[in-house]
Amino acid sequence: MLERISRRERFDLLVAWGAISLAFALIFLKESGRVDPVTALLFIGISLVTVGIGFVAHEMAHKFTAMKYGYWAEFRKDNTMLLVAVALAALVGVVFAAPGATVIYNNGRFGGGLSREENGKISAAGPVTNLLLCIPFAALLLYGGISSSLSGNIATLTGMMGLQVNAMIAAFNMLPVSVLDGRKVFAWNKGVFAVLIIAAFGTLLLSYYPQLM
Repeated sequence: MLERISRRERFDLLVAWGAISLAFALIFLKESGRVDPVTALLFIGISLVTVGIGFVAHEMAHKFTAMKYGYWAEFRKDNTMLLVAVALAALVGVVFAAPGATVIYNNGRFGGGLSREENGKISAAGPVTNLLLCIPFAALLLYGGISSSLSGNIATLTGMMGLQVNAMIAAFNMLPVSVLDGRKVFAWNKGVFAVLIIAAFGTLLLSYYPQLM
């Protein structure tokens, strides 16, 4: 599998992973109301793990689904959007998670570009992966104890952040606008789009329930 990830793609994934992890860490740090160095390092560490899993799995889902259809695909970072993501997180407290995109190259196998169905399924693979990842993180949150979510319990914090990060990534990408996944899924199958966007935003809303307890 690793031989299918080029050196440039690995570098782009690593840079984007670091930048988006920092953006999410800033958001969670602001929400915690604590700014001491130990807490900051804790949130950065957990963010690297949770965002790393969610972000990389999302992009690899696009990549390997495209390759299933006979296309070559590689993730390419967008330096401008990475800077915007970190700046917005630091200044406004909002994560705009658009670090780049998985670019699909037509190798001519099908004699043309992606069909609407192929494009829709490739696009849906990312958010579906994030929704599936919400399950183990939710289990970890329950294992750590929901009532201790703001007290610093590592298992609980990791579960909560992992659940929210994956729900955010899924929900954001399912918006039917611009080049986001939602627009391509909507163009392919409106029923699948409805199920995924409801599941994504529903999970996102539920992920904040522990903090309200």
